[in-house]
Amino acid sequence: MPATCVIGLQWGDEAKGKLVDLLAPRNDIVVRYQGGANAGHTVVCGKEVYKLHHVPSGILSEGIMNVIAPGVVIEPNMLIREIEGLEARGVNPRKNLMISERAHVVMPWHFVEDKATNKAVVSGESIGTTNRGIGPCYRDKVGRTHAFRLADLLSDQMETKVRETVAAKRAMLEPIADPADLETLVADKIIEQCKAWNAILGPLSADTTNYLLDAVDEGKKLLMEGAQGSLLDIDHGTYPFVTSSNASGVGVSSGSGVPARWITNVIGVAKAYSTRVGGGPFPTELLDATGQKIRDLGREYGTTTGRPRRCGWFDAVAVRYTARLSGVHYLSLMMMDVLSHFDEIQVCVAYDVDGERVTKFPCSAEVLRRCKPIYETLPGWNTDVSGVRKLEEFPANARKYIDRISELISVPVGVLSVGPDREQTIFLI
Repeated sequence: MPATCVIGLQWGDEAKGKLVDLLAPRNDIVVRYQGGANAGHTVVCGKEVYKLHHVPSGILSEGIMNVIAPGVVIEPNMLIREIEGLEARGVNPRKNLMISERAHVVMPWHFVEDKATNKAVVSGESIGTTNRGIGPCYRDKVGRTHAFRLADLLSDQMETKVRETVAAKRAMLEPIADPADLETLVADKIIEQCKAWNAILGPLSADTTNYLLDAVDEGKKLLMEGAQGSLLDIDHGTYPFVTSSNASGVGVSSGSGVPARWITNVIGVAKAYSTRVGGGPFPTELLDATGQKIRDLGREYGTTTGRPRRCGWFDAVAVRYTARLSGVHYLSLMMMDVLSHFDEIQVCVAYDVDGERVTKFPCSAEVLRRCKPIYETLPGWNTDVSGVRKLEEFPANARKYIDRISELISVPVGVLSVGPDREQTIFLI
């Protein structure tokens, strides 16, 4: 079983980092294959809480190599702060972290561009950028002309390329950017910054594609760590309210360089309810005291941005779609403890769209906006489950809820989580 994937099945924030941290010791290599500093994975080890943005969640396990693959875009300053922050807490990522020389780099002009272009909204809603330059970096990646990979930072042509790109970007951004922001784009200063990045990140750079291909040939076990969630996938999510990369299972091979034939186990991660950050349609959103109760109980505030998350009941239509899209073998149902405080729990089993019952997730965000959830009401269990360590210890109504979710998604539940700590996880596989 060379490669296992951990994929978020909702709009992100499903507690994937916790699961990757737990699964890491079963594997030889942990791979982040898409996204950038807009991802935030939280790992809780007793009283220690680690918030990771670039570095794979396997970094806390001894003897595990951690790879940042070509599909990730790197914000060097944040990555360096992350490395130094881990070192300050007794973790040494320099001995087991490898960064692809093919990975693209978020450059200073990407922040200016993000700020300037994020003034635009869709139907009065922001498309959800974190203003970290991720979208503009991916745009340049596809556009090619002004893109910077880690290999370009280490190249002898770096200074020339920086000067040419600064001139081009200043000319392009002058009509729309704040003049004060444009003044930060000084070629000489950026060149010096690049040299400082190279001193730290250069020794960690490598051809990770060939490294991973050699690893699967040798029978080593890989754990692929997805970022964000499948409903934010650039091609298959709730476009345009999506991220800039393939956040579903279809992005694993393109982002890592590992062919699909090696991916033999896919674990889809979903909360026992639903959350979303930023704009975009959200059929089961609860704009009432129940939604606020879920937010408070689940501490639903973004790891990266601190923004309060929108909360609602579990959407089985959406998760069944993403589970099929990502080829999920097992479901990991997280945050079961949050639902322990309700007399009744609702699950969306279909949508009403202009009077028609729909069970397939729609392509159009505008159609999704018109979807009214059709709920099935299940009895709550009103019992604290944070101390549960075996399936049979759950209250009967909690087990009925788990079984019903599995039935609706057509995927067996393989993992259950009842709290943020490592020990609060029940493996059924």
